[in-house]
Amino acid sequence: MPITTEFEYLKPKDMDEALHVFSLYRDKARALAGGTDLVVHLKENLARPEVVVDIKGLPELAGLGLNGGTLRLGALVTFSDLIASPLIKGKFPLLWEAALTVASVGVRNRATLAGNICSAVPSADSAPALTVYEAEVLTRGLKGERRIPIAGWFTGPKKTALLPEEIVTAIELKLPVKKHAGCYIKLSRYEGEDLAQGGVAALAFADNTYRLAACALGPTPARCPRTEAVLNGNKLGEKLLAKAKETILEEVFPIGDIRSSKEYRLHMTQIMLGRALATAVARLFGKGPKYGTENIC
Repeated sequence: MPITTEFEYLKPKDMDEALHVFSLYRDKARALAGGTDLVVHLKENLARPEVVVDIKGLPELAGLGLNGGTLRLGALVTFSDLIASPLIKGKFPLLWEAALTVASVGVRNRATLAGNICSAVPSADSAPALTVYEAEVLTRGLKGERRIPIAGWFTGPKKTALLPEEIVTAIELKLPVKKHAGCYIKLSRYEGEDLAQGGVAALAFADNTYRLAACALGPTPARCPRTEAVLNGNKLGEKLLAKAKETILEEVFPIGDIRSSKEYRLHMTQIMLGRALATAVARLFGKGPKYGTENIC
């Protein structure tokens, strides 16, 4: 399908020029990094910007690294970059596991982590992992920089806290101090490329505290604080897990659509929660399946 939308294409030579373009055009400008969403939207006339701003050549947005316990992921880091990184696999394996579930190899080679959260679709696979790692999104405009907690980033379906004159520069995650392990489980209709019908991420810590987040089970990806409160301070067992499964149904609000009914998503939420928690706890003690192993049939 050809792109029939007319727009001006700009490739800024530096960050200052890019910020001036976004300040001038505001919500009539769209950033081009991986382009896996934007190009589709242009072809389908879902996006009609006056200007497309190619930010791929800005060095300030590139690279990933760990400094003083803080992982910085530049806005141009792709999912393939995450998967190929020994640092991500070794220190942030839950994010590495989630990256493996995103679309296809071809898409992961282009799609950026920052673009995934900027698209803000409820089914964003990276969102639960970033949420339980308590990531922060760094943005910049001519008026300065902002640091936005991931918990306040998603403001609605396909809506974020990003201002029209800003661009995302990086995503930062702090390495948890306490011993921990995690698991991300994605429910899909078939093996291979598919949007999540539901997804649950769990982090289990050695002091019997837990962090949980879900995607595709409400209008935005979100943390599950009530379920965490039920679990915190307790060793995982059948009775505790049963109570957690009841509680999480109070925190998710799935819809029914062409891919799945509301009732099926609710049922599978409990199954995903059980498997994610059991796997995370097993990994905490050096057992359970390796990261990247599918836990949903």
